[in-house]
Amino acid sequence: MTKSDHHDRLVDAARKARARAYSPYSRVKIGAAVLTSDGEVYAGCNIENASYGLSCCAERTAIFKAVSEGARKIVAIAVVGSSEEFTSPCGACRQVMVEFNPAMKVLRRGIDGYSEDTTAGALLPGHFKPAELSKK
Repeated sequence: MTKSDHHDRLVDAARKARARAYSPYSRVKIGAAVLTSDGEVYAGCNIENASYGLSCCAERTAIFKAVSEGARKIVAIAVVGSSEEFTSPCGACRQVMVEFNPAMKVLRRGIDGYSEDTTAGALLPGHFKPAELSKK
């Protein structure tokens, strides 16, 4: 399978996950899917809660699903929303993404035709690094 095939598969999984979003408050639907180094794909959607702080973004849902199944190396993530502004991962999601791979490819797609490819590290320059924990 080519890199392009993997990316198409990833974006398709994110689109399907978007349809399962639970967003009765914002009505914003986001889907995400991650590709692991062994070729597995894990998808997730945003899940809202009446207590907004308990909501979870699609990106973290997909990453947490992969990690809970044993994956540790995530090579790419696709985020699908309605437009550019609804494909931009929040700060918490960006920090989780760089935890698993700062070079992770980030494929942002809007159902309105918006498309951008970047990396997790580019989205969060100066991110908090595990090495910071050992500094005294």
